[in-house]
Amino acid sequence: MAEPTSPKDRFVTVYGRKPVLEALSDPDLTVDKVILADTVRGGSAREISDACRGRGVELQRASAHRVKVLAGNGRHDQGVLADVVAPRMAPLPVFLSDLGERRGASVLVLDAVTNPSNVGMLLRSATAAGLDGVLLPRHGVPAIDPLVVKASAGVAFSAPVLRAPTAEQGVAQLREAGFAVYGLAAGGESLMDAELGHRVALVLGNETDGLTDAVAAQCDGILSIPMFGGVESLNVASAGAVAAYELLRRR
Repeated sequence: MAEPTSPKDRFVTVYGRKPVLEALSDPDLTVDKVILADTVRGGSAREISDACRGRGVELQRASAHRVKVLAGNGRHDQGVLADVVAPRMAPLPVFLSDLGERRGASVLVLDAVTNPSNVGMLLRSATAAGLDGVLLPRHGVPAIDPLVVKASAGVAFSAPVLRAPTAEQGVAQLREAGFAVYGLAAGGESLMDAELGHRVALVLGNETDGLTDAVAAQCDGILSIPMFGGVESLNVASAGAVAAYELLRRR
């Protein structure tokens, strides 16, 4: 049976008046549609309607409740959201199929990373380092929302995001496709010295609790970033940046 997909595997959904208008005014972004709550009227509604008309973007009206559900953040949606096309976002099975059997690849996996700012910074670092993908599970990791977009400085729209239901399922699929999967945590072999192979995935765990047991059990090993000067650890976003550029160095 084919793995179920989600509309969020194609779009980054931004919400709130300012983020939506910024997306509509950016010529480098393709906005699929804008959904405006029927409670939004007057100048705000006209401003958004005019911006959609200027870009040739479909404007849909919906109930305020529907907009809150679609945005996933009822406190900050301000009655409007936009689905922005993410050209490099793909379900993990599609990425693996396109990869074929021979080509090498480097991927970061986010396992219960919960801070949107960390997710955004990790997307930015991985994209800058030229990695092939960043696995963002649909469950256990924040959706790409305006907070993630802001932390990524806009890179989230073009980042090579890979989607799977959970980190555990994603890691299993990567292993089946020939990836060596290593968790990043204290007490392991140095990342700088390890033999990684031509297909490798490095897993970054939760900001406080580290790797989940289910994902750690599937890893081929644990690797660590060397620490000096009495420093015990790095923030997950900093650790991910180091890991991304170490993978780039190995190419």
